[in-house]
Amino acid sequence: MKANEMEQQLYQVASLQQGFFTARQAKEVGYADSRFSYHVRKGRWIREGRGIYRLANYPIGDRPDLVYWSLWSSNQKGEVQGVFSHETALAIHELSDVMPAKYHLSVPKGFRKYHPPPENLVLYFNKLESQEVLEFEGYMVTTPEKTIYDVLLDEKVSEEFVTHAILDGLNKGVISKSRVMQLMGQLNSDRAKRIFNEMGKK
Repeated sequence: MKANEMEQQLYQVASLQQGFFTARQAKEVGYADSRFSYHVRKGRWIREGRGIYRLANYPIGDRPDLVYWSLWSSNQKGEVQGVFSHETALAIHELSDVMPAKYHLSVPKGFRKYHPPPENLVLYFNKLESQEVLEFEGYMVTTPEKTIYDVLLDEKVSEEFVTHAILDGLNKGVISKSRVMQLMGQLNSDRAKRIFNEMGKK
């Protein structure tokens, strides 16, 4: 394959991921891994991390950090495993004013990496249904409804934080009050009852 054809194909792949691509994806369009360092030296590619690159001439997207960690979660077949959830998903959906210090990523129960995850990454091992996931530009995130359910369940997330997130969701129209009540009824916990009571005071 000619160099310009490989470059065009790589651009098509990277354009779906805010300019990012993996070493595997580059090899799949015809690049030899022995030439990766050459393209980095020439300033065409930027090495962002282990096996993850970015096209140097591609405009920086809104959330390149999310694309990076999404690609980091790829399995040996090159399939992205991670879906942003919990507090990170709240921030993506703008259901809170707080930007979490760590990234929260839901992965399949069999998820494994050669190296331990970095300290700024919180992994949740669970199975997500297709209707619980939304696909954004270069990464996936749980739906607002699933996100609210997750933080209702997660006692590490403060009740005040969850209350504000639910109220934001109601104001934005991404979830109905009847559905919130159904979710709380499913949990049937003291935590859910306290949050529901607090909502009534707002």
